[in-house]
Amino acid sequence: MDVIEMEFRRAMKNPGCPICRLVEEFEKKEIETILYEHPNDPEVRKSIRKSGGLCTRHAWEVLRLAFSSPLLGPHGVSVIYEDVLRSYLRGEETTEECLLCRLSAEKERILIGSFAERLSKIIEAYESSPSIICRRHYEEILKLIEDESLKARFSNVQRRKLEELLDRLRGFIESFDYRAEKKPKETERRAILEAIEFLAGREAGPQCRVGERRGKRWPLRLK
Repeated sequence: MDVIEMEFRRAMKNPGCPICRLVEEFEKKEIETILYEHPNDPEVRKSIRKSGGLCTRHAWEVLRLAFSSPLLGPHGVSVIYEDVLRSYLRGEETTEECLLCRLSAEKERILIGSFAERLSKIIEAYESSPSIICRRHYEEILKLIEDESLKARFSNVQRRKLEELLDRLRGFIESFDYRAEKKPKETERRAILEAIEFLAGREAGPQCRVGERRGKRWPLRLK
């Protein structure tokens, strides 16, 4: 068992899409690295400058993490954006996309390929896990599977998971009926979150583009 397979198995122990979860973890580590180690790195600064700063979601995520961590603080992000602002005032062109979007897209591509490559080894773990691969990642993985019997098994596992999720979601809805005698189970309460994550993906990775979710999570206490 290699390190990547171990990471998939770890991520599958939780509800939700394991690939989305690993991309989200990757993004957080990259943000910490940029803020802690690279605010004065000329290549990193140049890349961020060439994109006119980070995209909307990543810019606020970086700021939020900077203010929430006593080890990071606002210094690194201030250094980076002082450079971007000076570049803007000089009239320099923006020719690249968000650095974190590029990095997370590459990480996502590797994870999708790695999951498809190791599927025969991890499909049993996936089948028995509470995780459900999101719609977009499922469709991308399916394209890469050449073994038709493995593809069929994967499709059947995914369908069973989604049918079970639908049952839990119905159970949660029925619990609001005044005639209901039982309170919803925790798995039923969680069903709406899992359904949205399957259909829309986690709030991480390249599916979250500029302009999407604009204004969400903005309130910050800048202490």
